[in-house]
Amino acid sequence: EVQLAESGGGLVQTGGSLRLSCAASGFTLGLSGMSWVRQAPGKELEWVSTITAGGGTKYADSVKGRFIVSRDNAKNTVYLQMNSLKAEDTAVYYCQRGPARGQGTQVTVSS
Repeated sequence: EVQLAESGGGLVQTGGSLRLSCAASGFTLGLSGMSWVRQAPGKELEWVSTITAGGGTKYADSVKGRFIVSRDNAKNTVYLQMNSLKAEDTAVYYCQRGPARGQGTQVTVSS
């Protein structure tokens, strides 16, 4: 069974940084592409970033240059380093593999 568990969210001021983690189990992380998505209050789910099985990365324009996705296959963990945070980054962040998502972690950026 695929299980994903996000952590690392919290309250941070504008311009601050957070690192989210996604602990994965039930599949071979090294063979899987993984994504981060987010959902702000009252808004649709929004794709944020993807890291492929080969380590290639892609970012939404809204986070490009500020967020960095990475993975540690030995630890079965995917990370999202978020820098220069803005109020509009406030959302629940989820890691995703295919249709499976974790429970999410709340990120709140105060101005």
